[in-house]
Amino acid sequence: MIDIHSHPLTGVDDGAKDFDTSVEMCRIAAADGVTHLVATPHYSYSYPFNPEVNRAKLGELKAAVGNSPQLLLGCDFHLSFDNVRELVKNPRAYTINATAYLLVEFPDHFIPEQIERVLFDVQMDSLIPILTHPERNPVFRRRPQLLYHWVARGCLAQVTAKSFLGGFGSEAERLSVEWLQMNLVHFLASDAHDTHYRPPILSQCYQKVVQISGPETAERLLRTNPRAVIEGHDLAPQPEPVGYTKPKRKWRWLSFLQRR
Repeated sequence: MIDIHSHPLTGVDDGAKDFDTSVEMCRIAAADGVTHLVATPHYSYSYPFNPEVNRAKLGELKAAVGNSPQLLLGCDFHLSFDNVRELVKNPRAYTINATAYLLVEFPDHFIPEQIERVLFDVQMDSLIPILTHPERNPVFRRRPQLLYHWVARGCLAQVTAKSFLGGFGSEAERLSVEWLQMNLVHFLASDAHDTHYRPPILSQCYQKVVQISGPETAERLLRTNPRAVIEGHDLAPQPEPVGYTKPKRKWRWLSFLQRR
């Protein structure tokens, strides 16, 4: 399995509390069958993001754990006007493994009008947003139809494995299962922060997806789609979301990037 969202780096956010914890998180992931683990430090009002520091810390962790799992770098990117301005300057510093895929975290309590304008007016032809853990976001919980809104405009969606297993409460679990069955989920990831409460474990989630939607879906959400992300490839055609009405035209995401 491939985990595209985790927080094993120390001293950069609210993830691993020390280097020993970082190493143990990697060992837990490898023992669980995770072959690739993407370290995705927060970039938010609370946590600055320094690409050089993060690359150095990732290198130290690689030296300690070797290639099991293989460690890659990304960012848990809080969508704000200031952050987007920084993204314009050096977009590949924030994407997963310097590809076109960007983990995007929405604000917790409301979606400001300016974010809608940013995503509509600033075209994103060459970035592909992946919405992180919408099932844990109070806005999406109040208005679950919003996930249709963003997926219809070219976003992808990543649900937290622990949410899918009920670890973040019954409402997060219900939405995770509902959206899975509506073909609105493209990835399941750990969003791991430690070795106990939020460990980098995906195998139990994989098995539950098999039980609900079958092995092909489990492979797609935990292996095939994540591999396309880390390798910078287009996702294979995905199942059509249930009840999805295609908009007259897709939004063009962040035009500050040139088409490749």
